[in-house]
Parts: sequence; C-alpha cells; structure tokens
Amino acid sequence: MLKILRNLLLASPAIVALVLGCELSASAESASEVKDNTQLLDQINNYSQEGKTNPRNQVTNVNQLRDVSPTDWAYEALRSLVDRYGCIAGYPNQTYRGDQPLTRYEFAAGLNSCLNQIERLIASQGSVSQEDLDTINRLQQEFEAELATLGGRVDELETRTATLEDNQFSTTTKLEGEAVFGITNDFNNTDLNKTVFQDRIRLAFVSSFFGKDALYTRLDAANAGFGFQTKDGNGDPVDLQTGALTYQTGDTGNDIVIGWLAYYFPLGEKIDVYLPAAFPLWVDFVPSLSPYLDSFTGATGSLSSFAESSPIYKIGLPSGGGIGFNFKPVDFVTVSAGYFGGDSANPIGAEDGGLFNEEYSALGQVTLSLLDEKLQIAGTYVLGQFGATDNTIYDLGVGTALARQPFGEGVRVAANSYGVEAAYQLGDKLALNAFGMYSNTKEAAGNGNADIWSYGAGLSFPDFGKEGNLAALFAGVEPYAGDESNPIHLEGLYKYQFSDNISVTPGVVYIINPNGNDTDDDGIIGVLRTTFTF
Repeated sequence: MLKILRNLLLASPAIVALVLGCELSASAESASEVKDNTQLLDQINNYSQEGKTNPRNQVTNVNQLRDVSPTDWAYEALRSLVDRYGCIAGYPNQTYRGDQPLTRYEFAAGLNSCLNQIERLIASQGSVSQEDLDTINRLQQEFEAELATLGGRVDELETRTATLEDNQFSTTTKLEGEAVFGITNDFNNTDLNKTVFQDRIRLAFVSSFFGKDALYTRLDAANAGFGFQTKDGNGDPVDLQTGALTYQTGDTGNDIVIGWLAYYFPLGEKIDVYLPAAFPLWVDFVPSLSPYLDSFTGATGSLSSFAESSPIYKIGLPSGGGIGFNFKPVDFVTVSAGYFGGDSANPIGAEDGGLFNEEYSALGQVTLSLLDEKLQIAGTYVLGQFGATDNTIYDLGVGTALARQPFGEGVRVAANSYGVEAAYQLGDKLALNAFGMYSNTKEAAGNGNADIWSYGAGLSFPDFGKEGNLAALFAGVEPYAGDESNPIHLEGLYKYQFSDNISVTPGVVYIINPNGNDTDDDGIIGVLRTTFTF
C-alpha cells in the first residue's frame, strides 16, 4: 500500500503552493532556518486559506496538470494524493511547478492541509487505512513544533483580520488607485521642446451590492497633456500630431475631476451589462484583443495610446453616458454591442445635446476564442455621428489631425468604420496581437468624403527576466486620411516590476511622418514612466 508519508515527501516541493493556490518564491536557505515574523505572517496569510481553494484550480485528475507526465518520478505519488485525498490544487494555468524547494514551515502548512482533508474524510466515515493513520501520527509528532507555530500565527492573523474587518473603509466598497509620474521629451527637436515631468493620479471607489455587480466611481487629477512640436519643411515649428502617451489624457491642473462613472451587472447567465454615465471607453466592456499592451488608458501596458489597442475602439468616446452588452451564446463566442451618446447630459443642445440627437456612436463586435482561448479573432463595426461642436472622430490622441477632423471644424460628420483584430498566446512568455481598420467618412450635409486607414502589430514578452516584467515591441501606422503619407509608429518598452505596487518603464516611441506628410521632422519621444498601483 502506498504510504502517505512517501506521497507527501515526493510531492512536497509544491504541495503548499498548489494546495493554497499561491506561488512560493524559491529558497536556497537552510531548511532549519526560521524566517522573520513579517515573512512568516505573509505566508500564514496565504496558508489561512487552506480548504478554500478556488474550485477552478482544484485538481480532480493528475493529468489536468500540464507539466506533470506519467514518466515523472513523482507521478504515482501525486496521482494517489489526488485520487485518495483530494488535497492537491493547480495554478490557474494548470501547471504544478513541483521543482522548487521549501522550508519545514512551508511543508508543515501543506501537511496541515492534507490533515484537514483526512479529518473531513474520517468525520464523513470515509475510507482511511490504519497504516495511513499511524503515518499521520508520526508526522504530527515530527512536525509538532511547526504545526503549533502555524496554529498560533493563524490565530493571531485571524484576530488581526477581524479587527481590520470591524474598522474597514466599507463593507461594500474597495479603494483602488494608480499614480503615474513620467519624464518625457521629443529628442529629435530639443531646440523646440523641453523635457517635462508630468503626473496623473486616479482613485477609484469600487462598490458591489450583491457580489456579481460593480459600481466604479473614479476621480482623476493630472497635469499630463500632449504638446510637443516638430519642424515642417521650412524649419518652422508645428504641433506634433501623433504619439500621445496613455497617461496624457488631459491636463486638469491637478484639480480633481470625475474621470469615470459606470456600473456593471449580469443579466442572467449569459449577458453582462455595462451602464456608463461619464467618460466611457469601448474597451471597458468590449474585448480589445491586445494582451499585455492594453491597460485601458492606464500606465502599466503600452507607452502610447495608439499601441494600446486598435483605433476603432477610440472612435466616438463621449463625456456622457450610454449602454453596452456582452452576450455569450456559447463559451467560445462573445457578441458585444453598445451605444454612447456624445453630449447625453445636455437637454437643450440644438445639434449635439441629448442621448439620441446628432452626436452618438454605436458599436458591434463578434469575438471568437479558439484553441483553448490561445487564439482570439474579432470583427468590429462602429457607426459614428459627430456634431459640429466637436467633430473629432478619434479620441485619446491617435491619428493625424486630418484623420481626426477630415473636413475641418464646424462640420457634422458621419463615419462607418470596420476593423479586424487578432491575438495569439504562444505559451506563458510570448503573445502576438494585430489589427487593421478602415473608416469611410462623409459630410452629413455635403458631398465631402474621406477614407481613413490604420493597422499595427505587437509582440509582448510577459515576465521577461522577472515575474511581472514586460518587454514589448510594436509597429504600425496611425490613422491617416486620403493621400497623406503613412505616419509610421514604432515603439519599444521594458517594464521592470520592482514590487507588486511599483513599476518603472523606460521606452521610445519613434514616428516617421508624424503629421501625415514627408516634410515634417520625425518624432523621437523618450519616456521614463513610474507607476504606483494599489
């Protein structure tokens, strides 16, 4: 009969991490060395989740673990632990990671989890052999000191947790935040531009009223605007039209303003509803198929707004509200649809006011997830009507000036836009994404029309050099109209994750023909971005 002691010893390198659903850092320390109280409390915080493993990670068959094969020396031991006692769990990506060392305290925590499972089996009159019970008694005696230490620490942690819960900010609301500081310049025109140090702060209150819903109320403060210059063919300064960064979403003078207000809730089992009231984005609910680069105008993915996701998702972003839906008729198909009113809060605007007047945008998209969700493909359509007061087609600083306003200011515009997006995940360390889009624009009350094109592709290397890091390369053409020269956008970045809450990202955005002609100087935007999240 296979003894539980042999099972535990064979499987010990990952029992703790997999039972608890958390990742333990590899340690080369002596197994008898006791960690300091802070580290131990952090571990026990994770250990206190014993018996509460997320059902998605629970292993019911050892073959569910992608990095465990029948030829592995510990295969039979793992299989027995799974089949007989059910005290093994996998990581979310279905790996086991059984080759990392652990201390006696970590082993004791894993042992404690299996002991708890055996106690449940005994209580339910499950089958546990006398030989295994004798082995359990010997293990309990061998690890008596460690188990006692863990028990005391868990009791202390539970007491502290109860105190925090009694004095927490809110029983229904969490506070999330992001602060970004960026040093930036266009180094191809240093005689025109000065190096700037900019900031943007976001605080979001996330409330849930019945567990599956979420109300987001976000406050923003920033001094980050995009305003570099380049030279035209005569050497005169002109505005640099392309290359805006994700955090350069507007200069409020660091005054606090409402940045986003929206509510998510499910409608049955297959429909999720998005109900925004202020400053929504299409990517708030529509899959953008841009893994690692898209941080939803945040400062943890791409450097530039253009590399973040397809420009089709930046058409018709209003200050007002609207509604959106995601419908999953089957697991691998997502149908998205939404409507945004341009100036929905204004009841008396002759042309642009109201939810259903002259200015609005509507989107539809079908997304397919194939090959165990490693491959995703989407087709997108956006209808936009833009009033004379603000007829900018593309928001968030993407595209040339002519692409954003092909007929100048004060002209109502209609735009039909079509896009294709794709993403492919090549293992855990490499991801590809690509997009292409076309907009046909017309004057609402005239004969003018313009065709606008854009396309791009990205290559992302997550966890490059360290968990949480990101290296990425991107190349594409920002939206341009008619006979304009292609504004070619090249971008490279490396995000270094100092801790769970701090990252530093140096990078370069290089734009050829930045204003849609071949006479203006290229833009070379150097960036050093530091992001704090909590």
